[in-house]
Amino acid sequence: MPRKKIKDDRTHLISEDQDAGETSYGSLHHDFVEISEVSNSSQGEQDTANVFSNGHTRIDFVLVWETACRPQEGQGDEGSDSESRGTWWKTHAVLHKFWRKKFLNKLQAIGIRMEKYVAEDKKKAVHYLLLSAPWSVLCYYAEDLSLRLPLQALANQSSNWSARMLRRLGMPNLLAEEVPNLPLDHYTCQFKVNKLQWFLGNKEQDSFFNSTQRHQILREILATTPYGNIEEGQVGVDRLLNEGVFTAAFPLHDGPYKVPPEGLDANTLNQRQILFQYWACWRNWNKYQPLDHIRQYFGEKIAFYFAWLGFYTAWLLPAAVVGTLVFIMGVFMMFDDVPSQEICESEDQFQMCPLCKKCPYWLLSSICSMFMAGRLFDHGGTVFFSIFMTLWAVMFLEYWKRMNATLAHRWDCSDFEDIEERPRPEFVAMAPMTMRNPITGVEEPYFPKRNQIHRILAGSMVIIMMISVVVMFLISIILYRAIVSLLVASSRDFRFVASASRIASLTGSVVNLIFILMLSKIYIALAHFLTKWEMHRTQSKFEDAFTFKVFIFQFVNFYSSPIYIAFFKGRFVGYPGHYGTLFSVRNEECGPGGCLIELAQELLVIMVGKQMINNVQEIVLPKLKGWWQKYNLRSKTTSNEASSAPVPPAPWQSNCELLVPEGLFDEYLEMVLQFGFVTIFVAAFPLAPLFALLNNWAEIRVDAQKFVCEYQRPVAERAQGIGIWFYILEVITNLAVISNAFLIAFTSDFLPRLYYQYTYASNLRGYVNFTLAYAPATFVSQYNITCRYRAFREVTGQYSLIHWNLLAIRLGFIIVFEHVVFFITRLIELMVPDLPESVEIKVKRERYLAKQALAENQVLLEAKGGLSKARTRAAANKDWEAA
Repeated sequence: MPRKKIKDDRTHLISEDQDAGETSYGSLHHDFVEISEVSNSSQGEQDTANVFSNGHTRIDFVLVWETACRPQEGQGDEGSDSESRGTWWKTHAVLHKFWRKKFLNKLQAIGIRMEKYVAEDKKKAVHYLLLSAPWSVLCYYAEDLSLRLPLQALANQSSNWSARMLRRLGMPNLLAEEVPNLPLDHYTCQFKVNKLQWFLGNKEQDSFFNSTQRHQILREILATTPYGNIEEGQVGVDRLLNEGVFTAAFPLHDGPYKVPPEGLDANTLNQRQILFQYWACWRNWNKYQPLDHIRQYFGEKIAFYFAWLGFYTAWLLPAAVVGTLVFIMGVFMMFDDVPSQEICESEDQFQMCPLCKKCPYWLLSSICSMFMAGRLFDHGGTVFFSIFMTLWAVMFLEYWKRMNATLAHRWDCSDFEDIEERPRPEFVAMAPMTMRNPITGVEEPYFPKRNQIHRILAGSMVIIMMISVVVMFLISIILYRAIVSLLVASSRDFRFVASASRIASLTGSVVNLIFILMLSKIYIALAHFLTKWEMHRTQSKFEDAFTFKVFIFQFVNFYSSPIYIAFFKGRFVGYPGHYGTLFSVRNEECGPGGCLIELAQELLVIMVGKQMINNVQEIVLPKLKGWWQKYNLRSKTTSNEASSAPVPPAPWQSNCELLVPEGLFDEYLEMVLQFGFVTIFVAAFPLAPLFALLNNWAEIRVDAQKFVCEYQRPVAERAQGIGIWFYILEVITNLAVISNAFLIAFTSDFLPRLYYQYTYASNLRGYVNFTLAYAPATFVSQYNITCRYRAFREVTGQYSLIHWNLLAIRLGFIIVFEHVVFFITRLIELMVPDLPESVEIKVKRERYLAKQALAENQVLLEAKGGLSKARTRAAANKDWEAA
């Protein structure tokens, strides 16, 4: 149906019985909002606590804005514009003031309490508006948001498989650490005001809702309160922040994160100090993460990210150990490899054909060291490691499903996305009509599916165009490598001729990394705009659509070059006299050590180089940004502050100096791309899990320090898991099976060596000569020199029978490899249930308690209607006797 204006029932939330006798924190005025402004000189001990000036009203949220210098007496509280400023600036400032007035009027009408502080210098004034929601508002929105609150407390039974295994073995657990104030586990159900008496702590209004729940409620109010024309999307604090009406909006941290030098009792630490001391410090690199504390302070969405990152890092440990052993085995095999010895001892036996028309002939013995280095990654152990990593990835995802289900139940968000999630405020404001929700039965804003599909298709065209740009850059990198390789090869210096391909590949990898980072910045902004335009109903769907767009682009961006080296480079070279070309430039061929070592080099530059750049950015940039923000804000001192007696900044001032949280998208993207490097190309780079493990050990602490020390406290968001990232990981795992099968079959020398061992010589003597073809007679007669090149061809240039035999073997290997691995993975999926049995019992127990609470509440209602419990029991006994 067409959307109609529905009366907002939030403006009558202040009940007289709840607010009677309470201090008035703000009043409405016909012209502008008047808020009680507290003199900064009156700040006392409450500066260290998140409360109003009365010492007990809790601060739930802070709004910040800047204006011109303090107004003269008789003027409005936001100052007057200087005549020297332009007309546009004056109009802009007046419009901002008007929007701010209407927005704060709406908040006061809802019942939000307000108190304001001002810090100013000669040029600007910074206004800090403290917000607090009264009991009636909290109850209304807790029911509206379907917050889950405790019915019965339980002992926290959180543990993990390593702790259980060590306990059974009777071994000490060096990873465990006792963290104070461990949150209790609870049986919970959705909050209902008329069932308030059945919830734990219902008589303690100040502590009934914890800080994260209060922040969620205030954020919902701020996000859905209009300040202008709703049809134009003039709704919510996010739009006001984008317009510059407010400069910041954030909840407060629980206090400082540093413990005083004299120290404190562990049980008296605030939640932020606990997280810093027992999680964010570098000394805790080998300790379990306090996930329940993280969830209690930051919410489920952030807690799920750190739970997944910790789980992934722990599973990387066995992969890193096996990969390192495979690499060490390659080191030993490198010195005992017969084909390598043949090349090194060949001297002038094998004269190779020139790499270009003007390039000189070269000797195969000149690539001795490079060919030996190729054996580090190209041997039988890589086949075993490829199978191992594929099964590792499948088991990792299966056991993460179990852990995800356990955490989702323990954190009360198992049905969040299906039932409890609300429409996005932007969707509510912009949707053209309403429709009844088939699940909840509630009338909700609706955007036609057909229109949304048309927008998604239009956005897909833009994505395809951007991917085409990436492909163009890839082609330019290929041409760059080919040209550099030819230039180096034509230098007539045998040292450079042998290393021409390696130099071109290494420099091309660096250039490719620069292109990757540049294109990523442009595309992410474009993807965000397209996703907003597509009008997704919920935040989860919005984030999933945005994530999918960016990942498709980043997959092509990061993996296109390794895929080219692994599966296309050297496949279309041709043969002497009939070389293949691309834009009149001869196609690249694999280096002397083979394409596998070039792929390992590419992965080392892109994967490890990207990790190093990201770590530098995550450590250095927040420090610089934080220093600059503190410098700007602390230069604005309060007018009443005495210069001889410096006063420490109030909590809202110190929190405003922190950086705005940037979300988890970049963190997830970095780890998922790393997962792709670890699994898709692991046959070429067995050390990838080790580098990933080392990076992730640092990543956990760097991210923890950002959230605890450097970021403003993010609003706690609920989540049911890691979202669409899990399905992306499943796709990557399936791609890894196919990729590794083709890598071993076509890029590695494993199958040609195996074929030669069983067909010609088991000790591989003569294998080098076996892999080299003779130049065609026309080429030899033209230059009067006989030369060799790597291929299985006849003297005429046609493919030999050996080539077709090897092709059949390679295709057969791919089929067998994929079927065996996929069969084993399906067995693992069947053997490992997604939901642990202990969690199933807890779910049933919780449903039973919720039904019991409802049944007892029904009896209470009947008693209030005039039927006493005694009469009900007597009537029941009489019926029983009659029966």
